[in-house]
This record gives sequence, structure tokens and C-alpha cells, in this order.
Amino acid sequence: MPDRFRDVTWRQLWVVTAATLILTTGLSAVCHASEESTQPPEFPGKRTEWNGFDRYDFEVDHRPVLVVVPKQAADGRPWVWHGEFFGHKPAPDIELLKRGFHIVYMSVPDMLGAPAAVAHWNQFYDELTQKRGFAKKAALVGLSRGGLYCFNWATANPDKVACIYADAAVCDFKSWPGGKKKGKGSPRDWNLVLQQYGFASEQEALDYKGNPIDSLASLAKAKVPLLHVYGDADDVVPWDENTGIVADRYKSLGGSITLIAKPGVGHHPHGLEDSTPIVEFIATHALASIVE
Repeated sequence: MPDRFRDVTWRQLWVVTAATLILTTGLSAVCHASEESTQPPEFPGKRTEWNGFDRYDFEVDHRPVLVVVPKQAADGRPWVWHGEFFGHKPAPDIELLKRGFHIVYMSVPDMLGAPAAVAHWNQFYDELTQKRGFAKKAALVGLSRGGLYCFNWATANPDKVACIYADAAVCDFKSWPGGKKKGKGSPRDWNLVLQQYGFASEQEALDYKGNPIDSLASLAKAKVPLLHVYGDADDVVPWDENTGIVADRYKSLGGSITLIAKPGVGHHPHGLEDSTPIVEFIATHALASIVE
């Protein structure tokens, strides 16, 4: 074969080979992108955006729940569980999301930490730990009435709690919503307590010994650390009828509790202007509980 024809043949072969490689690579990339785009999300339900992070809303045990997902989950998949008022004063949550924490909430309003609410929480816990690989111990956040949810679930499940951050937290429903001491109380919510806890009379509610202030022994035995932030002028959930009693009793039981008082502050605002102490408390204890 003449050299000029041999050169043309090899040149044509090279062009065809190069084109084939480009086409194959391109098709592979398209297929890979297609696979990624059709990859099912980590959680079911509706996906929206919350402060720059993906939020998923779905149901567990026939109750609405939500999970906010970090960009990159921290090792062990630590998480924060809100008792009530998700999204209020979100600075600590946003910082913890940046550190790889998931943030979760289950909507069981008007149940005020009653046994039925605890049962719903048990189902959500199982969903997250058994099906989603979350850490076995949750960091609980109880703002105001959320304290009833967090403490009541925690005292029933002390081995599943990394720590509790309580903020102006209700720790005795006789104080709020009962208003049986110096607090304002809430007649509507007091009636809910009677209904949700199944009390036959108001006196039965007053004699009840299952409030957080009464049920701290299991938490102290499990060495669950507590952080309580409170306003010393709170006339809705008076600190000395709630946090104050918890502090005295928890210390006497050998438990660890940190108190941060806000002089002259009432029930609002919650949180701290600089949320660093809250973030560090949760991060330190939640991450330590993973490696235990």
C-alpha cells in the first residue's frame, strides 16, 4: 500500500477512535448524572429549605415530623431534638448544622409531655436510630413547655439521652400551666393537663409525683448533664418553682447541672445573645456520648 494511503488510513482510524472515546465518556457522564438526579432522598416527604439547609417534612406514628439535614453529617450522626417551638431562636441550631448535626422535631402539641406524647416520641426515636442510623443518644432542647416533653421522655429513656438544654423550662405543671403557686398559669392549658394525663380530678393532678422535678433520679444515675438558661424575673414559668428545684434536687442526687441566669429577664426572650455556651454544651456532650 502506498505510504500516502497508509497515513490517511491511520489518521482516519485515530479520529474515529477519539470520537468514540469522547462519545462514550459523554454518555457515561450523562448516565451518571441521571442516576444522581433520580437517587431517592435520604428522608421521605416534602423537601424545603431552612436557613440554607434541606428540611424534610413527613409523618411517623401518624404525627408530623421534620428533619433538617447538615451539608455533611458528622461522624456518628449526632442530632438535636426539640420538645417544642422548633425554629424559635435558631442560632444554636444553625451552628450545630454547620458542625454536622441533624435537627429534628415531632409535632405533638397540646399534649404537654403526657404519656401518649412520650409514646409518640418513642416511635420517632426508633425511626431515626434504627432506620436512619442516627446516634443512639439525642441532645434534647426544651424551651418553655417543651421542658415537659424533654424531661418526661428522658426520664423514661435515660440511656438514650446525651444531654438536655432547658430554657425557661416548665419542670412542674403545677407551676405552669397550673398557676398553683406564684406563676400566672393558663386555665386552658391546665385543662389540657387534666385531659391528657387522664386525671379524674384536679386534686389527683396536684398529688401527681411524675413531674420532671420528681423524676430526676434516673437521669442522675445515667449521668445526663443538664444546662438550664432562665430569666430571674420570669413570672410565667417562675425559675425557682422549676429550674431552681431541679438544680437543688439534681445536685443532691449527684447530677451535673449548669445554670445560666439572665438578670431582670422575664419568660422572653429565650436563648442567649451569644449562643456559644449552648452550642458548646450540646456539641461537647453529644459527641462524647457517641464514643462512649
